[in-house]
Amino acid sequence: MVYYLPIVLVIVSNVFYHIFQKMIPNNVNPMLSLIITYITAALLSLIILPWCMKDTSLAAEVRKINWASFALGASLIGLELGFLLAYRVGWNISIGSLIANTAVSLLLIPIGILLFKETLSITNIIGVLLCVSGLFLINK
Repeated sequence: MVYYLPIVLVIVSNVFYHIFQKMIPNNVNPMLSLIITYITAALLSLIILPWCMKDTSLAAEVRKINWASFALGASLIGLELGFLLAYRVGWNISIGSLIANTAVSLLLIPIGILLFKETLSITNIIGVLLCVSGLFLINK
C-alpha cells in the first residue's frame, strides 16, 4: 500500500491542478498568477518542512541541494504557463492534459533507457504502441 501512496498523491493533485488551472480567470496576467501560485506553494512547503526534518538540520539538507532543484523550478514555469495558456486558447481539460501527459510519457521512454538504464518489457512496448495509437486517434 505504501508503494502506491505517492502515485495516488500525484493523481489526486494532478486532477485538482488541471481543475484549478482551468478556473483561473482569462483576464488575470499569467505571470502574476504563477507568482501567486509559487508563493502559495513556498509557504505550504515551509509549513510542512519541520515534519520532514527528523534527525537532520536545515543546513545539512541545504548542502545536499544540487542544480536539479533549480532546473526543476525553471521547467515548472514552462509547465504551468503552457497549461494556463493552452486552456485560455480553448484546449479542453479532458483532451489537452491527456495529449500532453501521453506525449511526455512517450518522450521519457528513451530518456529513461539512455540516461537511467531503465528497461522495457514486451508488455511495456505493447503499452507504448497503444499510447501512440491513442494519441493518433485523439488528434483525429
